[in-house]
Amino acid sequence: MKKRLSQVAEFAGVSETTARRVLNGATDVAPSTRDAVLTAMDVCGFERPRDMQQERAALVGLVVPDLQNPIFPAFVEALAGLLNKRGLIPVLCTRTADGVSEAHYIDMILKQNVGGIIFVGASYADAGPEHGRALRERRIPIVLLNAADENLGVAQVSIDDSASAQQVLGHLASLGHERIGMILGPVGHVPSARKLAGYQTFCEQRMSAGSAGPGENWRQLVAHGLFSMEGGATALPRLLAHGATAVVCASDALALGAIRAARRQGLRVPEDLSVVGFDDSLYMVATDPPLTTARQPVQAMAAAVIASLGSQMKGHATEGEMMMFDTELIVRSSTAPPPSAAKGSRTS
Repeated sequence: MKKRLSQVAEFAGVSETTARRVLNGATDVAPSTRDAVLTAMDVCGFERPRDMQQERAALVGLVVPDLQNPIFPAFVEALAGLLNKRGLIPVLCTRTADGVSEAHYIDMILKQNVGGIIFVGASYADAGPEHGRALRERRIPIVLLNAADENLGVAQVSIDDSASAQQVLGHLASLGHERIGMILGPVGHVPSARKLAGYQTFCEQRMSAGSAGPGENWRQLVAHGLFSMEGGATALPRLLAHGATAVVCASDALALGAIRAARRQGLRVPEDLSVVGFDDSLYMVATDPPLTTARQPVQAMAAAVIASLGSQMKGHATEGEMMMFDTELIVRSSTAPPPSAAKGSRTS
């Protein structure tokens, strides 16, 4: 029991003495401390004392499309830590290779003491109409983080994709790039559509100012694909065929795929082609070359999600609430002036 108690105490962030007092039913322990200890028992897989078994903490589902995209585990880690501090139990719900879907997890959660559901990079519509109706009827607190499609009337936390795209495009334009391509997610993916809108605004502003750029043919420099290295590698050749000297990608995985495809064609990054990613996933600082990317403020966004969820759990309405965050441009070694500009600077 001592080993089990030490595990519980460590997870809850309290001393073993405090954990023991909670389990012995002491009444002078702060409610937040008591909840933390009981939640720690649930998470560590230990059975609660019989007289406390009816007080099991609420579950919160973390629904993600997959764990292949590095940004999803980053958000899950941040959200899970914040939920634990509130005495809530995070439950990871993601599609699996053997066919387990988000709807399956939601069905299980609805049979438990559910506190809410957070959809990360997905949509509660993905759960299907039947489960969506059940969530609405039971008024389950829901927050969408970087939702994949339109979800009116639901609390959302999102990146300002349009502004982020324009920020990255401005960086490449300042280096001298005129024909800048974009590799986005699938058609209909809302964050990608917002980035595309930012790209269109950027191109139109440059045309109005008389600056060099793709002009009215900017759509030739846009490609869509799956959020994977293969998606980036497949999309790049068409953009190169239309004269792209730089490419902005909607994820770091797409960017790494684009770099691989460029090298297959004998191009160097960034000497012949500049590449920018999105997310600033783990290890992007250690890639070859280190990737210039737009960093999402993961911790701040996770905190906003949990605050919205907590407000709903207290009975406050947040329907239709939308909180948008800016990204931070992280400039590394995958971007440089285009080949013509670099040659001109050397000859002068």
